[in-house]
Amino acid sequence: MDATTPNSQRRPFSIKLWPPSENTRRMLVERMTNNLSSPTIFTRKYRSLSKEDAAKNAEQIEDAAFTIASQHYEKEPDGDGSSAVQLYAKECSKLILEILKKSPKTEKKETSISEVVPAVQQNLFDISKGQRAFIEAEEAEELLKPLKEPGNPYSRICFSNRSFGLGAARVAGPILASLKDQLMEVDLSDFVAGRVEAEALDVMNMFSEALEGSSLKFLNLSDNALGEKGVRAFGKLLQSQTNLEELFFINDGISQEAARAVSELVPSTEKLKVLHFHNNMTGDEGALAIAEIVKRSPLLEDFRCSSTRVGSEGGSALCEALGMCSHLKKLDLRDNMFGPEAGLVLSKALSKHENLTEVYLSYLNLEDEGAIAIANALKDSAPSLGVLEMAGNDITEEAAPAIASCIAAKQFLSKLSLGENELMDEGAIQIGKALRGHNHLKEVDMNTNALRRAGARVLARTVLHKDQFKLLNVNGNFISEEGVDELKDIFKKSPELLASLEDNDPLGEDGDDEEEEKESGDEGKDGEDELESKLKNLDVKGDEES
Repeated sequence: MDATTPNSQRRPFSIKLWPPSENTRRMLVERMTNNLSSPTIFTRKYRSLSKEDAAKNAEQIEDAAFTIASQHYEKEPDGDGSSAVQLYAKECSKLILEILKKSPKTEKKETSISEVVPAVQQNLFDISKGQRAFIEAEEAEELLKPLKEPGNPYSRICFSNRSFGLGAARVAGPILASLKDQLMEVDLSDFVAGRVEAEALDVMNMFSEALEGSSLKFLNLSDNALGEKGVRAFGKLLQSQTNLEELFFINDGISQEAARAVSELVPSTEKLKVLHFHNNMTGDEGALAIAEIVKRSPLLEDFRCSSTRVGSEGGSALCEALGMCSHLKKLDLRDNMFGPEAGLVLSKALSKHENLTEVYLSYLNLEDEGAIAIANALKDSAPSLGVLEMAGNDITEEAAPAIASCIAAKQFLSKLSLGENELMDEGAIQIGKALRGHNHLKEVDMNTNALRRAGARVLARTVLHKDQFKLLNVNGNFISEEGVDELKDIFKKSPELLASLEDNDPLGEDGDDEEEEKESGDEGKDGEDELESKLKNLDVKGDEES
């Protein structure tokens, strides 16, 4: 596992709890089947289902809960997935109870999950579950049958994770064409994986022609290695859209030419609220084209242009364009090469945004100059700011007063990430003091900041008694052995609030690379074990608890 960014900056390892493995999902279905078919604490009011009906409903419950939790996780793609796991379990528990409630002892009628799953889930046709696989004509005929039924309710389709060949595309094309007047959301992410370029482009053209003239609000074309040819293959679809509110080009090989093609082929973005470009090779020239799209998107609320190889010139153009988007709530520009100059331009844009709630500015080479300007701008704007990330920006204690002053003004702050900087004890103490009155705080990350005992202790004592607090990360610092013992003692009643200190070096020496590689190899297994632990006690909760 490569633990470095494109800019060769080391990042800490993290355990991802979402998505669960197929084994975990099957395990949960089996457990819910038993819950639905066995006598329960509700047997005086509700009757259990037959084994067959219980199994059928359990599968549908799990699928509905998985979809809801996955949508929740998409909004926080860089989190550890713990909140998605909690939502997953909660939705399963809630739907089990709803099924049982609709099966009273005096009734003979069997209950269907369609009676209790929200309508928004019932109008979704999704073939993305399960293993990633090719799909050919015969399987497509069978799989897409529900879309051919007269009066079907589907306004949202997801064909992600299944690779369409020419045969399957010829089956899907007429079906999509017949549905296009009722479709509002289309997810075609990762739907030509493994196909040779010529076949993939033909499939894209077929889907584009089939959906031309639809009036979509949501379109996801991510994970398709589009490049300019792929973008233009979707030209008919893109050019016909005038009501798009959410558009995604993530991990698509969007070069400067492809970015110009997107700008050219999406004629109207006046209603656009969400625009995501992530993990592309856009560069400065491409960023100039994306900036033109942003300028035409006055209602933009959520903009992501992260890991796109954008430097100072392109970053400055993007940031200047963002100044025109007065409705912006979420901004993610992580992992680019903006530098202090673009940081100054960004600070001017941020001073105009009163609605910002999440700002992700890690790994932008902002240095003290850019960080100070941004902190000063945010201090006087964005009163409801809940998330601020500025990790890996070569920020020193010189910028700490400005950052602390900004933080002190953000009483709704729930997550602060300043890891992999050089704030040292002086900066940590100022920031710790600034956080004292923050009752919404859940997470503080100050890893790899050359902290010693004093700075870590102030942070620990600051966050310890906050009702909603979940995690303090001060790993990768230079805390003495006595300091580590003190931290553990501070958190002795709630050790889960303190992240691992395995990479702490009390002597300031380099860590063991071999040990780091071993940790990265065990990461997936550890995450799965923790996930299964969180789900293993899933049971039906009573009305008061649900």
